[in-house]
Amino acid sequence: MADKKDKNNEHDYKKAPLTPPGLDKVDPAKANDKIKDLEKDIVDNKDKAFTTNVGLKMAEDEFSLKVDDRGPTLLEDFHLREKIMHFDHERIPERIVHARGVGAHGVFKCTKDMSEYTKACLFTEEGKETPLFTRISTVAGFRGSTDTPRDVRGFAIKFYTEEGNYDLVGNDMPVFFIQDAIKFPDFVHAVKPEPHNEIPQAQSAHDTFWDFVSRNQESAHTVMWLMSDRAIPVNLRKIDGFGVHTFRFVNAEGKGTFVRFQWNPQLGVHSRVWDETLKVSGNDPDSQRRDLFESIEEGDYPVWDFCVQLLEEDREFDFEYDILDPTKVWPEEDIPKIKIGEITLNRNVTNYFAETEQVYFNPGNVVPGIDFTNDPLLQGRLFSYTDTQLSRLGGPNFNQIPINRPVSEVHNNQRDGWHQHMIPSGPVSYQKSAIDDQSPYMEKPENGGYEHYQQRVAGHKIKARSDSFRDHFSQAAMFYNSLSEVEQEHIKNAMGFELSKVERPEIRQNAVDMFANVDEDLANEVAKKVGADTPDADRGFDPAGVKPLKKNMKGRVPEFSMENTIFKPDTLKVGIYSDDDDDFDFKGLVEGLKKAGAKPEIIQANLQDTKDGQMVKHRYETCHPVLEDSLIVVVPENPSEDFLKNVNEFVSETFNHYKPLWIIGDATGLLSSDNQEKDGVMVTEDAKDLDKYIEILTQQRFWDRNGTI
Repeated sequence: MADKKDKNNEHDYKKAPLTPPGLDKVDPAKANDKIKDLEKDIVDNKDKAFTTNVGLKMAEDEFSLKVDDRGPTLLEDFHLREKIMHFDHERIPERIVHARGVGAHGVFKCTKDMSEYTKACLFTEEGKETPLFTRISTVAGFRGSTDTPRDVRGFAIKFYTEEGNYDLVGNDMPVFFIQDAIKFPDFVHAVKPEPHNEIPQAQSAHDTFWDFVSRNQESAHTVMWLMSDRAIPVNLRKIDGFGVHTFRFVNAEGKGTFVRFQWNPQLGVHSRVWDETLKVSGNDPDSQRRDLFESIEEGDYPVWDFCVQLLEEDREFDFEYDILDPTKVWPEEDIPKIKIGEITLNRNVTNYFAETEQVYFNPGNVVPGIDFTNDPLLQGRLFSYTDTQLSRLGGPNFNQIPINRPVSEVHNNQRDGWHQHMIPSGPVSYQKSAIDDQSPYMEKPENGGYEHYQQRVAGHKIKARSDSFRDHFSQAAMFYNSLSEVEQEHIKNAMGFELSKVERPEIRQNAVDMFANVDEDLANEVAKKVGADTPDADRGFDPAGVKPLKKNMKGRVPEFSMENTIFKPDTLKVGIYSDDDDDFDFKGLVEGLKKAGAKPEIIQANLQDTKDGQMVKHRYETCHPVLEDSLIVVVPENPSEDFLKNVNEFVSETFNHYKPLWIIGDATGLLSSDNQEKDGVMVTEDAKDLDKYIEILTQQRFWDRNGTI
C-alpha cells in the first residue's frame, strides 16, 4: 500500500505524515504537562452528591416521574430524558446493546381471527399473510464478539402491514432485569466490559454485573433465566420469543384487553452444555448466524407458533404479582396462551449492512388496535428507541432506508434533514393550509386513523415504585423449582463459574446471600464453589423489597423446563465419521437419515466423494464434534492412521456432551463396555438399526452419563 498512489489527486502515500497534523509539533519536554492537564478532567465520584449534567443535585435516581406509583411516566422528567438521551448516544455507529445480530425476512400468517379483541389488521383475518423482517441478537457483546456467549438473545420483529410498520421488540426470555427505564443505562453499564480495562467481552462473569445484581434485587428472576440453559441455545431456530411487556389490544368498539406476546419454535427449545458452548465458540464463533443462514438457504425454514395471553381489564389486580411488572411472567396456569398465527423465516438478506445493520426497531411503532400500558420500563423504551437512531443512522430520515420503509404510503409535513430521499412537492410544509388543499388530512378512527386508548389518568406526580412491584424472589424461586434436577445443577454450575470470576469477595458473598432468598440449597452449593461464607437470606435481603410469598416458593411452571422436550429429527446435523477407503454403504445410510429429516454430514480425511458417490462434507481437521448434533462412527476393518488419530476425540466429545452416539463396527478402544450400555449409545455390526437410531436422535441428551456438565 505504501507505494500506491491515489490516481485522483496523485497523493504519494510514502509522504503521508505518520502522525495526525500538528501532533508532531508537540515539544516532548512538555508532554508531562499535557498529561497533567488531561488528568484534571478525571472525575472521582467517591463521597460526592449525585448531580445531573448541569450540576443539579438529585434526590432520586431509582424511579422515573409518574402519575401515582402505577401511572404513566411524564415527559417533564428532565432527569430521565437527560440520562437516557446521553446513554442512547454513547456509541456510534454500533448498537450499544444488541450489536451482534443476524437478520432474515419472513411472513406472519394469521391462524385465528382476533377481531373480538383487536382491530390490528394483521390479527383479524384467518389466513392473512403479512411480510416481516426479524433480527436476532446477543445483548452484551460488541459487533465482533462470538455468537455463543451466556446471554439473553434479542428477537425483534418488524411487520410490514398495510396500516404501517408494527415492531414487536422482544427477547428469548420473558422477563427483564429491571422494572423502570431510568435504570437501563445503569444495567447496561454494569454488564458491559468494565470501563477501566474494557474486559471482559460479551460476559456477565465479572464484578460490576454481580455487584449491580446484588444491589438491584429486582433482577433476581431474570438472572435465574440467564444462569439457566436458556442462555446458551443450540441455535437460533430453537429459541422462544417474548414481547416481555404488557401491551393492550383495542377492538373496533374501543374496548381494551391486556395482552402479552410469545412465539415458540416448532422445532422445540434446546440448549448446549457449557463445555460444549465454549468449544463451539472457539471452533466457529459464527455458528448461530451460519446455522440460520444455511437452514434458510437450504429450504429448512424455521417456524414459530405465535401466541398471546389475554387478560380482561377488570382482572388487572386479581394476582399476587403485578401484571405490568416486566420482571414477572404471567404463568399459563393463571392466564393460558392462545395460538393466533405462525412466523416463518424464508429469505436471507441480500446485504448484511443494508438490511441487518441498518434496520431499526421501536416498540412505539404500532398500528390501530395495539396500544401501551403503564409499564415504566416500556414507557421509557418508547422514548429511547427513536432517540437512538439519530446517532446510529445519521439523522431523522431513518424511516426512508429501504429495510425500514413501510409498505403503506407516507404523507406528512416533515421536511429536509440528513439523508432525505423523498422529494416533497408544493409550497406547503405545515398544518393546516388553504393553498390548493395541499395539507394531508386527518383520518377518522373508523377509517384506520390511529387513536390512543382513552385511559383515565389522575394522581400526584411522584418518583416511586408501586408496592406491587416489590416482590423480587417469588417468581425466581418458582422458575428454579419448575426445572429438572439436571437443569438446576446447570444453574448451580453457571453461578459457580460466573462468581468465581468475580474478584471482590464481598460481591461474591452479597450474591450468594441474595440468592438464598430464591433457594437455600442453590445458595449453599454456589457458596462452597466460590469460597463464600454460609449464605444468610436475611443479610442478603434488601428491605426495599418484600419477602417472597412462601406458598409460591415451590410453584411449578412446567412450560419453562426443557426436561420433556421431544424433538423431531428435522434438520439435526448427524456427523458420519468414517475412513476414506471404506466400502461401507454410505448411500443407504445418508438417504435413510434424509428421509427422516436429518442432515447427514460425512467426515473423512479428505474432501472427496465416497465410493458410492456420496459427498464428503468435512475433513477431520475442519470439523469439531461439538458442531454436530449427533455422531455415527463407521469403523473399518483396517482403520487408517488418520482415522485413528481423530476418532477418540469425536467419540469422547459426543459421549461427554450426552448426545446420541452410534458406533457401527468394533467399538473396542473407543468406549468402555460399561459406556456402550449407556442410554443414547448404540453399538451394532451394521446399519440395519437406523429406525432405532432415529428414535434415539429425537431425545438429544442422555443425562445419566458421567459427562461434562
